[in-house]
Amino acid sequence: KLDEGPDDQIQLYRDLKKALNHYRSIAQKGGWPTVGLPQGKKNLKQGDKGPEVVMLKKRLMATLEYSGSESDVFDASLHQAIKDYQARNGFTVNGIADADIIKSLNIPVANRIRTIVVNMERARWLSPEMADGEEFISVNIPSYKMRYVRDGQTALESNVVVGKAANRTVVFSGKMSYLVFSPYWNVPKSIIEKEIKPAIDADPDYLDKHNMEWNDGNVRQRPGAENSLGLVKFMFPNSNNIYLHDSPAKSLFNREERAFSHGCVRVQKARELAREILKDDKKWNAKKIDEAMNSGKEQHYTLNRKIPVYIAYYTAIADKEGRVGFYDDIY
Repeated sequence: KLDEGPDDQIQLYRDLKKALNHYRSIAQKGGWPTVGLPQGKKNLKQGDKGPEVVMLKKRLMATLEYSGSESDVFDASLHQAIKDYQARNGFTVNGIADADIIKSLNIPVANRIRTIVVNMERARWLSPEMADGEEFISVNIPSYKMRYVRDGQTALESNVVVGKAANRTVVFSGKMSYLVFSPYWNVPKSIIEKEIKPAIDADPDYLDKHNMEWNDGNVRQRPGAENSLGLVKFMFPNSNNIYLHDSPAKSLFNREERAFSHGCVRVQKARELAREILKDDKKWNAKKIDEAMNSGKEQHYTLNRKIPVYIAYYTAIADKEGRVGFYDDIY
């Protein structure tokens, strides 16, 4: 068992440490049972029966993720436990234990312990401002999730799309200071050279078709529903030129793997985030926010306080009960 230390003031570290103690106790007992699928079956789902269901229940019991009957029936409580496991680990939530879920459950406890230890070390470097912060926005890249905390409570959670491996979203922190409604997208020079110019060579009307225009030797996309930044962006000035923004490509948010962007973070619930951030600002209400987002005219608004933003990279996050969500190391 780990002793108390200065890092125990950080909740993320404390939760992972609790999980580590439990996972080490599992390892000392020889690990958890291996889960299999019945011959000729692609999954286990509600209503199924057999020894494989028993092993599935025992495997989830080992990590405190199921506490129901040990019968050989895939019942409603196991269905819910699988849904919880899928949500915790970034899978599509349907309550069906398919090959991907089985593969995840069968990763050896020693591997999971190594992952927890690595993430405990990352948690040690967490800013005290975030550990104790009353208001902040955090993005965890591997889980494709954003969380907005206000008054010490989670006010909003959202799926996000992050940078693909070639355009990695970097780990850093900043201070959100202003929003931009109906933004122009100033296309980065690298994208102009690699993507826009070849597209113009192939089709001289490419810019018009994509609502783009030349602007002082650069290319920008005009505000509107098809703008690559969507209808609002959230700015925290930084040397990486990364920010949060809306997106017209809504279907990407429903995929299990969401590393598609050129480096910035696309927020599924961008409209809701704008509303939450401006909730106590007397100059704004839901109607005015919607009007600004759909005006077609770029508008900057400076916030009346600066909100810390943390772009993090955790491949394991535990809850207070010691249940762990593990995420693929996408970079």
